[in-house]
Amino acid sequence: MQRGEIIEEFKNLREKTLAGIIESRDKNRKVIGIYCTYCPQELILAAGAVPVGLCGTRPDPIPAAEEALPRNLCPLIKSSYGYAVTDTCPFFSFADLVIGETTCDGKKKMFEIMQELKPVYIMQLPHLQNESSLKMWVEEIRDLKNFLEQKLEVEISDHKIKHYMKLVNKVKLRVKEVCDLNQADPPLLTGLELMTVSWSSGFYRGDVLQLLDQIKNAALFCKQPSIESKRPRILLTGCPVGRGSEKIIRLAEEEGGSIVAMESCGGYKNLSLYSDTSSDDPIAALAKKYFRIPCSCMTPNLYRMELLEQMMEDFTVEAVIDLTWQACHAYNIEAYEVKNLVKRKGIPYLHIETDYSTSDEEYLRLRIQALLEIV
Repeated sequence: MQRGEIIEEFKNLREKTLAGIIESRDKNRKVIGIYCTYCPQELILAAGAVPVGLCGTRPDPIPAAEEALPRNLCPLIKSSYGYAVTDTCPFFSFADLVIGETTCDGKKKMFEIMQELKPVYIMQLPHLQNESSLKMWVEEIRDLKNFLEQKLEVEISDHKIKHYMKLVNKVKLRVKEVCDLNQADPPLLTGLELMTVSWSSGFYRGDVLQLLDQIKNAALFCKQPSIESKRPRILLTGCPVGRGSEKIIRLAEEEGGSIVAMESCGGYKNLSLYSDTSSDDPIAALAKKYFRIPCSCMTPNLYRMELLEQMMEDFTVEAVIDLTWQACHAYNIEAYEVKNLVKRKGIPYLHIETDYSTSDEEYLRLRIQALLEIV
């Protein structure tokens, strides 16, 4: 297949997953909705269930959500709840239960309201990066395993967990290899292609590994690079982006920049974190991996700064855009540390606070133009 055809196949993974879910439900296989990278998908897969991502990345359902939620709330939370309350997300509709987590106060309280629509199991995520918090997180994942076994009436063996640990490790390694293609000059993938591949690879279908190999080979052996080498190389960090909320990526590339890397959730943030499949205790191994995810809800969030510094070097970054969704206080405050790090590296920095709407696009376009002029 040609490069464009492969990208279209990635876009279609969501629809293929939906078709697979319908078939799975006919075979009485359970479907579990998840909202965050902290949820260990390996356990869900080992339980014989289908994990599906539910985070809202589009503005369409937000007005319905605002009938119950505050308007000055993170658009990701409002979009997620809006899809649920309007029953316009097929994955939420088919989900037998939802697993949430306490990454932020907004999501935690939203899950309380969501329980009126669907059973919700909430994982208590510790926010301090220390040994006692890690021990608590190990027990939290054990509790999730016990809950899944009781709820789904299955036994989750260590052998099954390790099998899916290997699968998830393999998928993440392949995604990282694709993302690392953009260390080349010129980069081999556009920002929108990069987002599509990263975002879609969360659907653990049997053909995702094959597609990752295909896009890697297509990018490596394409005679003409898709991006001009003279374009400023931009690292996008901050809050997660997905299909429907990619306006910063689109604007930056329309104005002549090149998004060569994305550190945010669904991007590069956890691609170097793998489970130790040789561990005698796979639950503890899972806990150690997920505990290291450098989300701004963690304190101190040292690994994020280490990762950003390494990415700026590896991807030869010439500018950094730090995206904060409106009312995401943790990322908004942490932007202070990100700015100081980027300035110490002598790289132009732009912090953007926005929501999913298009009303501020021209203003954002001007700010991005100014950043690129500095480069």
